[in-house]
Amino acid sequence: MNLNYKAIKTGKELLRTNGTKTAFSLLDFWRWNASDLVSNTLRGRLAEFIVGSAVGMDFSAPRQEWDNYDLDTPSGIKIEVKSSAYIQSWKQEKNSSISFAISPTMAYNAESGNREGPYKRHADIYVFCLLKHQERDTIDPLNMDQWEFYVVITKTLNTILGAQKSISLNPLGKLAEPISYGQLAQEINKKGQELKQQSN
Repeated sequence: MNLNYKAIKTGKELLRTNGTKTAFSLLDFWRWNASDLVSNTLRGRLAEFIVGSAVGMDFSAPRQEWDNYDLDTPSGIKIEVKSSAYIQSWKQEKNSSISFAISPTMAYNAESGNREGPYKRHADIYVFCLLKHQERDTIDPLNMDQWEFYVVITKTLNTILGAQKSISLNPLGKLAEPISYGQLAQEINKKGQELKQQSN
């Protein structure tokens, strides 16, 4: 059986050897590989999924690893998602300071496989996702009440921060008010409308 590697999987797919199915499934791999949602890499991908779920994104196609921004809303708004957290997977003497990466990048050309063009921020807006919970014993990244979100138009970042590579929580709080998961779609659509008005 030859599976399309880009197709959405069910988790029931089995490892095979010499045409024979083993007892190990893709779901076993997912459980082993992707259960620690507090880890930096997975938390970042979870944050993308959370924002996508809030705006009604179609999840029928797999996440694209090399796109120039993270998400497209149904209305066509390009979103870059960034995440940060006080609690990390590793042993901590104290909770982490909050910082989000915002470095401009070159565009990825899918045909050539290279990064090309000037350094810039390619999304229309940035959504900063803070896993704000600060107690290790009760942290749960699947609980949306433990998150807060900041939505900033990219032009604002460019104007105020230029080519700055990161932003901490206090300066971010001067650019946007923290909002809840339930407010996220409305705020993103509001920023999208502001962008349309600016372009007219």
